[in-house]
Amino acid sequence: MSEPARPPADLRRSSLHEVHEAAGASFTEFAGWSMPLRYAGDLAEHHAVRRAAGLFDLSHMAEILVLGPDAAAALDAALLGELSRTPVGRAKYTLLLNGEGGVDDDLVVYRTGEDRYLVVANAANREVVVDHLRDRVVGFDAEVQDETDDIGLIAIQGPRSQEILLEVPAFAADDDDPTEARFRELLGALGNYRFLRANWDGHPVLVARTGYTGEDGFELYAAPALLPRLWAALMDTGRGSGLVPAGLAARDTLRLEAGMPLYGHELSSLTTPQQAGLGRLVQRGKAADYVGRDAVESSEADRARVLVGLRAEGRRAAREGYPVLAGDREVGVVTSGALSPTLGHPVAMAYVDRDAVDEPLAVDVRGTRLPVTSVPLPFYSRKA
Repeated sequence: MSEPARPPADLRRSSLHEVHEAAGASFTEFAGWSMPLRYAGDLAEHHAVRRAAGLFDLSHMAEILVLGPDAAAALDAALLGELSRTPVGRAKYTLLLNGEGGVDDDLVVYRTGEDRYLVVANAANREVVVDHLRDRVVGFDAEVQDETDDIGLIAIQGPRSQEILLEVPAFAADDDDPTEARFRELLGALGNYRFLRANWDGHPVLVARTGYTGEDGFELYAAPALLPRLWAALMDTGRGSGLVPAGLAARDTLRLEAGMPLYGHELSSLTTPQQAGLGRLVQRGKAADYVGRDAVESSEADRARVLVGLRAEGRRAAREGYPVLAGDREVGVVTSGALSPTLGHPVAMAYVDRDAVDEPLAVDVRGTRLPVTSVPLPFYSRKA
């Protein structure tokens, strides 16, 4: 990530922009948005999420509704996953493939009703996902609505996130018992990749136990205009428990340690799920046909290069685009890398030739060979 390449006036701003400015955030351009890169500092924010909790503005993400009597069947045909088998109240991580089996985006899909789904896409792929979904629902009794401008998103992540969220006043359940006590009961029992409908201060909020940091946490979907007050309530409640605002820089090192792929780095229209270590998402027994099926179920889906973790000693980290070497041969390329704040040594993800993974490897760091060891992903996994 870099400083904005365009004047701030050309960038979209979240409804929390003034809140971030008041908190001392520095900003970066990200997929056409001006988003907070850091506040107090990358390391402090990273460690806060691992040890207590961090609060992230994710307003740049795209939210798309697919609804109608055939919504489930349409998504089964449009996406890699079998969304018709996802119960109401649960979410599923899945992929949007192209005809060659490449990944056009990775998605989290929430089934919010029998005939209603919320598809959350990466900001840079908003138009791609909307266009593909609209093309792929043709022939089904279903429609696609781009609700990105009407749905905001913030996330509280870290081991104390549930404790903090349980203490935030004015949350109530959105069911037959619309009370704060019922909300706390439901939140306390909420499993991973599940969500509940709630109200905060009389306004609807979808509370999901999902995230992108490798920690326990929750993502809160609400009207953009509500986010500044909700953010303030979370910060007021959680500050004494170690909650801090966190920016995109910390989010990137957190997801890297957790081995989570990022579109544009580990995922692209030219990489298959199997290459990216996501072969588990390919369901060979899926009843519905879907775009990219022949490609990802063929033997050629396991292509020559595969995603691996790389560990190095010292303090010098490999960065995106650096070549991976086996002897004098270039056998791969780094997709993401950083000095791991949690582990204290450099880590990276890279695509490496399958037959070179077990060889002694090095990364060319601006003309200097940095010895690295291929290790399983993730680098970090929170304790249950």
